[in-house]
Amino acid sequence: MGGARRIVVKVGSSSLTTAAGGLDADRVDALVDVLAKVRSGGEREIVLVSSGAIAAGLAPLGLRRRPRDLARQQAAASVGQGLLVARYTASFARYGVRVGQVLLTSDDMSRRAHHRNASRTLDKLLAMGAFPIVNENDTVATDEIRFGDNDRLAALVAHLVHADLLVLLSDVDGVYDGDPSRPGTSRIAEVRAPADLADIEIGSAGKAGVGTGGMVTKVEAARIAAAAGIAVVLTSAVHAADALAGGDTGTYFHATGKRSADRLLWLQHASTPQGALVLDDGAVRAVVEGRKSLLPAGIAGVEGEFAAGEPVELRDGRGRAVARGLVSFDARELPRLLGRSTRDLARELGPAYEREVVHRDDLVILHP
Repeated sequence: MGGARRIVVKVGSSSLTTAAGGLDADRVDALVDVLAKVRSGGEREIVLVSSGAIAAGLAPLGLRRRPRDLARQQAAASVGQGLLVARYTASFARYGVRVGQVLLTSDDMSRRAHHRNASRTLDKLLAMGAFPIVNENDTVATDEIRFGDNDRLAALVAHLVHADLLVLLSDVDGVYDGDPSRPGTSRIAEVRAPADLADIEIGSAGKAGVGTGGMVTKVEAARIAAAAGIAVVLTSAVHAADALAGGDTGTYFHATGKRSADRLLWLQHASTPQGALVLDDGAVRAVVEGRKSLLPAGIAGVEGEFAAGEPVELRDGRGRAVARGLVSFDARELPRLLGRSTRDLARELGPAYEREVVHRDDLVILHP
């Protein structure tokens, strides 16, 4: 932990705001004090993924709690995002540090051209000495706005910028083996594999009503990052300095996998399937066990409306999603291709049809 050179830090809404929903300047300044000190030596780079836009916009709009409807959430985000970045800008200015805002959606993380642009922007901000602050673009998000209070986004950003460490900060100082408010529960200091938490009941969002996350989304984000070869520390915002110094705080998730291709991580964790392909038993074995491309001959059915290049689920005969991939044909094209060999299709329809429906390079296995 102490030797990590590039670090992604994620902070939740509850660590930045008051119970009424407005920004707490003292809390923001306390976090900035820690982050500015860590990067001041010049050997460590930090990207901050910050929630808080919707929460910051509640009080100015006269809202007592986070609204349930999407339109008012987006209105609060529109007001709050400016307040949030202004607060960070003023706080970092005390150290002579410039701030750069980067707003992302799941769409930006799953479309190749978009994620290349995001990667270049973040790298250039770091190279030019600016401090990148990333948030989900809540003002235009649809389904994305409900995705776990930026926790998953932080894991994807950590992968995007080739981070050595992901630090998830909230109002709880780690994962516990029970309800932290009850006597007798203990903090889990290390997680070496997902099985270590198999018997632990993970809590949901807190009582403040300003965020959407909770421990469930943080543990899931830690799992995503760890599987991609990135170590994770999950602790409270008040222990941020200790976490970044490599101290014994929070819960440390050991990296469990190796770095994968960017697009595959995004395909698995950031994409939204637009439809499904139902595979016969032979195709399931070829795709899952043989890591082969999916051909028309192995498809038994098509579900949903999708265009070529969009993500789809690959399901077995029982309806279980076994893989996810980028499809090469529109949904309307596929019915006449099902069950047929690519050679026959090329002979009848032309050489453009002698190709895979989902190429193995654009496919991730969900259930081996």
